[in-house]
Amino acid sequence: MPLFEWEGTTERGDLQTGELEAETKEAAEKKLQANAIRIIRVTRKSKGLGIKIPGIGGVPTKSVVVFVRQLATMIDAGLPLVQCLELLGTQEPIPAFKDILLKVKASVEQGNTFADSLKPHKKVFDNLFVNLVAAGEMGGILDTILNRLADYTEKNMKLVQRIKGAMKYPVTVLIVALLITAGLLWKVVPTFAGMFKSLGNAELPAITQFMVKLSQNFVSALPFIVAGVVAIVVTYKLIRASEKGHFYTDLFYSKLPIFGNLIVKASISKFTRTLGTLVGSGVPILDAMEIVAKTAGNKVVEKGVMYARDRVAEGKSIAAPLMEQRLFPKMVIQMIAVGESTGALDVMLTKIADFYDDEVDQAVDSVTSMMEPLIMVVLGGIIGTVMVSMYAPIFSMADNVGGGGK
Repeated sequence: MPLFEWEGTTERGDLQTGELEAETKEAAEKKLQANAIRIIRVTRKSKGLGIKIPGIGGVPTKSVVVFVRQLATMIDAGLPLVQCLELLGTQEPIPAFKDILLKVKASVEQGNTFADSLKPHKKVFDNLFVNLVAAGEMGGILDTILNRLADYTEKNMKLVQRIKGAMKYPVTVLIVALLITAGLLWKVVPTFAGMFKSLGNAELPAITQFMVKLSQNFVSALPFIVAGVVAIVVTYKLIRASEKGHFYTDLFYSKLPIFGNLIVKASISKFTRTLGTLVGSGVPILDAMEIVAKTAGNKVVEKGVMYARDRVAEGKSIAAPLMEQRLFPKMVIQMIAVGESTGALDVMLTKIADFYDDEVDQAVDSVTSMMEPLIMVVLGGIIGTVMVSMYAPIFSMADNVGGGGK
């Protein structure tokens, strides 16, 4: 649908500008007049080149948080939803997000609910977001719900950043170590091997012979190594694409000696915060558990929560089936049981989430402190072994020369 830029004044005489979607210029003018705008100018917006580069043009989570905060403030101040979306849409600096907000505004103008208008844009507004907005619209507390959403999204974003930060350092150093090792085997070792060969048939130390052979095999096998790495990555992607493969890889990650504890704590934090936000916003418990399962991002958690949901549908409590699944620690499940019995489940879930946020922080610090010396030892050991193997014959020849001089 064509996009039109407009300029006009309100009934109070305030100058306003914006963009809206319409089939024709006349249709755009009618929409503006229906919103009590005195039209000064309406022009069709040029589409430009329309080139989209993969990986560019996404919507950062921080931008969504800012949008939700501003929208909550404006609705709380009494501004109509359409006007809020118009103002926020036209001021949005990210083109992709601006386009989405204006499309949402156009949908609301056509008589759809805000929640229904958000549904087509699942990459930005997931099921959790849409269902909370729907609950806020039905209950007449949209501004309160939006503030909760902003809090949830902000804390979830920080949680993801912590985990990525913990993973980023060891992965980066590991890649650097592999590249340095490859460079030494490819360029440095062959140079020394050529020098040793030119010196005659002197017997080389065992470690040097091993490193020279490793270098020769590495250079000849490099295409096969690259092909093997690509095959491993593709196989991993295919495994993760299947339901069972995704489940078992998530289960494997949770059992890892160093990172497993961090992954489990992050899963608990996300589960409790998401469920607490939904329950506290008035979403029915069965719907809330289904949304939590689908947005968990972990197939083990998803399966366990869906099992618990089915048991709750049969009339059981939430805590009992979670205990059967051994999905979370006993302390977490006991606190959920207390929240159910006292009628303050959302409050208890939020407390658990806050506690495990701190636990994730400590786990990240622990992982980082453990990995740093370990990585330095491994990296230093690899480089040191290569260097010693190359200089050992030189030291041996120097000793022989020194002995001959005596």
